Amino acid sequence: ITANRDAALSSHPFGFDDGNFPGPGERSHAPGSRLGARRRAKTARGLRGHRHRGAGAGLSPRAPSPPRPGRQRGTNPGGVLSVELPGLLAQLARSFALLLPVYALGYLGLSFSWVLLALALLAWCRRSRGLKALRLCRALALLEDEERVVRLGVRACDLPAWVHFPDTERAEWLNKTVKHMWPFICQFIEKLFRETIEPAVRGANTHLSTFSFTKVDVGQQPLRINGVKVYTENVDKRQIILDLQISFVGNCEIDLEIKRYFCRAGVKSIQIHGTMRVILEPLIGDMPLVGALSVFFLRKPLLEINWTGLTNLLDVPGLNGLSDTIILDIISNYLVLPNRITVPLVSEVQIAQLRFPVPKGVLRIHFIEAQDLQGKDTYLKGLVKGKSDPYGIIRVGNQIFQSRVIKENLSPKWNEVYEALVYEHPGQELEIELFDEDPDKDDFLGSLMIDLIEVEKERLLDEWFTLDEVPKGKLHLRLEWLTLMPNASNLDKVLTDIKADKDQANDGLSSALLILYLDSARNLPSGKKISSNPNPVVQMSVGHKAQESKIRYKTNEPVWEENFTFFIHNPKRQDLEVEVRDEQHQCSLGNLKVPLSQLLTSEDMTVSQRFQLSNSGPNSTIKMKIALRVLHLEKRERPPDHQHSAQVKRPSVSKEGRKTSIKSHMSGSPGPGGSNTAPSTPVIGGSDKPGMEEKVQPPEAGPQGLHDLGRSSSSLLASPGHISVKEPTPSIASDISLPIATQELRQRLRQLENGTTLGQSPLGQIQLTIRHSSQRNKLIVVVHACRNLIAFSEDGSDPYVRMYLLPDKRRSGRRKTHVSKKTLNPVFDQSFDFSVSLPEVQRRTLDVAVKNSGGFLSKDKGLLGKVLVALASEELAKGWTQCV
Repeated sequence: ITANRDAALSSHPFGFDDGNFPGPGERSHAPGSRLGARRRAKTARGLRGHRHRGAGAGLSPRAPSPPRPGRQRGTNPGGVLSVELPGLLAQLARSFALLLPVYALGYLGLSFSWVLLALALLAWCRRSRGLKALRLCRALALLEDEERVVRLGVRACDLPAWVHFPDTERAEWLNKTVKHMWPFICQFIEKLFRETIEPAVRGANTHLSTFSFTKVDVGQQPLRINGVKVYTENVDKRQIILDLQISFVGNCEIDLEIKRYFCRAGVKSIQIHGTMRVILEPLIGDMPLVGALSVFFLRKPLLEINWTGLTNLLDVPGLNGLSDTIILDIISNYLVLPNRITVPLVSEVQIAQLRFPVPKGVLRIHFIEAQDLQGKDTYLKGLVKGKSDPYGIIRVGNQIFQSRVIKENLSPKWNEVYEALVYEHPGQELEIELFDEDPDKDDFLGSLMIDLIEVEKERLLDEWFTLDEVPKGKLHLRLEWLTLMPNASNLDKVLTDIKADKDQANDGLSSALLILYLDSARNLPSGKKISSNPNPVVQMSVGHKAQESKIRYKTNEPVWEENFTFFIHNPKRQDLEVEVRDEQHQCSLGNLKVPLSQLLTSEDMTVSQRFQLSNSGPNSTIKMKIALRVLHLEKRERPPDHQHSAQVKRPSVSKEGRKTSIKSHMSGSPGPGGSNTAPSTPVIGGSDKPGMEEKVQPPEAGPQGLHDLGRSSSSLLASPGHISVKEPTPSIASDISLPIATQELRQRLRQLENGTTLGQSPLGQIQLTIRHSSQRNKLIVVVHACRNLIAFSEDGSDPYVRMYLLPDKRRSGRRKTHVSKKTLNPVFDQSFDFSVSLPEVQRRTLDVAVKNSGGFLSKDKGLLGKVLVALASEELAKGWTQCV
């Protein structure tokens, strides 16, 4: 027993055999006594209590064993303290961090509501991080098993682009290639972080000298390409344009540390989704056949980041949106149009033009007015409906404009003009969103998206457009496509059109565009301190507009290679002012003034040279390439039957105004207060000569009148070919009485023939706009108005329009307008859509019927007219503008 006890004590981790037990002469129970054994047993197993103290009093204590070599009596090993000290300090720090706010609240005498606010803030942060983690898990699940997720149910907007657009290919082979290369891509990214980014951050500031990446793991999920689109139309023959729908859902871990300040931060996961354009140009006859590769995003991508460490503070409300915006702005400065990354594949001489990109054109947007918007403001908890405070947000690529707010108005008039640069019009759209301004969150009032290819073809669009994603609302826009002319032959005419001031003009519409390529500078002075190199930055201004280049640190021969653009109102009177400054010492290193009138006499209005700086060193120069382009609006000659391809919707007017306009349209005379500026619309009537066409004189250019650009007028016919249509699945609500309605219609035709002369449109006319939207993958039908309908009673008729996209005659496929009471010339102006692809819709037929509503159990229900519209036209994608 004694030997076992000695062995156990000698192996005790705290070294109780080193003399920590009482010695032979000390007042204590001996380690070998019976009472000592019982106490050890009680301590180890907890099975027994204390016994009487005199049981082993007669036993003499055992002499303590000699200490082992290398240890001191009464001391603990040094490793124990080193292990427990960091944990103890961490626990103290956590306790201090928790108790300090409570102490501060009491010390400052603040209310308990601050505690509740802090708890609410903490709960919101945890909820936000949980939602981010949930979105990450869903995205990872979609990448791992796409088919299963789609079968379980996914929103249409979350499906890849190749599902919606037939010209976008899936390109799964490309994803397999990227997946196979992903480990090597990760190695390259890790080297980039450690060998390039880390030294650059350390050298940027002395406080960051201990900056380092402790972990760089991009993750196992590779970058995915959801669709590839190759442009073959409206592109240069010496370039190839590809649009890649990229999606990266990375469970990456990137941790960094600044040892000097005990600061640790990092990123746990990243999601990025967007459309990346890849341009291969110029195509050459020598290997490698491509001169350079340009990569950029068409618009800002969607970004979501999960932070770790100290950067968790960026998830605090108010900072989370700000941090994402700052990061997106940094990305935009390098990768969003017009910024791009260009990788040369041949010599610098062949790709010099790529570093000086000239816009394809300028889009001038006249943001005029809106009508019939939704009233979003309510009072008395929704019992009283109010109006809205509308404003608009306009986007063209990376350029964003915001209109002023019109207070309490459902038909606001802005009359504002914006000018946007268009670098890549294939694939770019004009995006407009209307909102109702509120103190908390602005309400959505509708949106509109217009392909810039169509605007470039038409050159000028002045139309009313129907707002999407809302039940009602229209927007009046005037869009002008301005061509960049490399000569000054049209400058005087342009200045007259925009009413430029001959003396001095810095504001107003632009007559020209100044494009500046800032290359480099040489032999700059040292600034205030002769011994140190400056941090040069260039400030450029034309009139009231100023821009600034990036800062180049610690050099007197900086290289910028940046592009800048300025809208010029009057180039004959304005100057380009350039100043090079030292950002560190806030002093000027030289300046330059270039009159823009110099460029008007230069070849192609372009100057590329080194300019001598004033108020600088004797040999200080700056190299720039400056080009001036006149903004010219080309007015193309169009045939008389030409119609715009954009969807058009005129504002609603009173019935009296509509009747006056219809009469003017019928007689061919212009209505009051307008001029004949719109192209004519051919109309086919339903006479005994079905092929006859009638050329109608254009009505006044105004909101009144049935005539409209992009509309097709169809006559309501009663021939057996239009009525006797085989209907496999008739609708109970509308077509069960079709034979009776047909008989009644023929009877009324006989009465009409016996009483009066049969005209071209005995049953009246209906006016439609029919087009297919490739972006939305839908057939859009706009029912504008009817005229000269048959009266079912002395008070007229109660007409409405019913439509089917044959052969689908199910109830879910029916579209109906509202009922217009007691009128023969109803105005509907309602838009409907059918979810169908363009190849499929060309095999369909649109069944349009005008019916009389009548009351419940009324005998006045019946068919007023019907027409079948074939949709096999090749022009359906642009908008059907021919008569049928």
